[in-house]
Order: sequence, then C-alpha cells, then structure tokens
Amino acid sequence: MKEFQDLKDSIRTIPDYPIDGVQFRDITTVLQNASLFKRMIEGMTKQWEKTPIDAILSIESRGFIMAGALAFNLNAAFVPLRKPKKLPFHTYKVSYELEYGATDMHIHKDALDDHKNLLIIDDLLATGGTVIAALDLIRKFEDKNVVGAGFLVNLPSLGGLEKLENLGIKSKYLVEF
Repeated sequence: MKEFQDLKDSIRTIPDYPIDGVQFRDITTVLQNASLFKRMIEGMTKQWEKTPIDAILSIESRGFIMAGALAFNLNAAFVPLRKPKKLPFHTYKVSYELEYGATDMHIHKDALDDHKNLLIIDDLLATGGTVIAALDLIRKFEDKNVVGAGFLVNLPSLGGLEKLENLGIKSKYLVEF
C-alpha cells in the first residue's frame, strides 16, 4: 500500500538469514523509530477498529510488540501464543513447521474463557504456517470466532495470504514485498 511506503522503505532486508536463500525482513527499523512505530499501530488500529474484538492473540515474539499496543487501542485483551516451556499454567499445544524448522505453540487452557471474537496478530505473513497453527490451537476451545489476522508485512510470493483466504480468514497487512 502506497499509504505506508515510509514503513516499507524503512524495513531492512538481510540476505541469507537465518539460512541461505531466505530474504529476512527486519522490522526492528520500524520499531526503533517512534514516528514509524506510531504509524504502524495507528494503521493497524484503523484496519480493525470497526470489528468486534474481545481478544488479540499474538505469536511470539515480534507479534507481541504490535499486539499489545493494538489490544490497548481496541480495548481488547491480549493473549500470548508462546514457544515451549514459556507459559507456567496448563496449556494446549500444537506442533507446526516453519520455513526453516519445526516447533510447538502453546496457549493457556483458560486464556479464552471470557473471549469469543478473536484477532490474530503477527509481524509478518509468509507461508501462513504460524497462523494456521494458531487456528489449530483456537479449535481446542468451543464457540470461538476468528474475525481475522493482521500483519505489518505480507510476502505474497510465499502464498500465506491465499492459504488463509481459502480457510475463510480475513487478513489485512500494511506493506508487502
């Protein structure tokens, strides 16, 4: 989106990180600039402000940065989705593949007790595998509605947006590469 060209221009590309062939999009350049960080949060808030949202679920770790501010702006709860051995109470877990490995994602079993309308937030959408893992976790709860997924960056060549659309997940992002 041209409206957020300043955000896109500030995102640094690191070739061959963390493995050969990956063009890593480093968003720390947005996070460390107060005016760009504010634009990012305001842009994401505007995208979702008319959607009923009870809780924002976010994926460790860069997604947490956006999701906390967004939850505050949208008067929603924040629910962390964490890596193994990071949540201290009883959890559900799912295993999933990343572009360069595999891991587990966890959520507290009581995390969604008071929340029905859920928004998933992450920093970047690549293959969609992380969001699909989050959806698998949400399915472990009854009567939950995923209103969508939001990202700073979309990488369309990796097909994640199409996968989420095929699952009926409305997705929004600010920039794409």
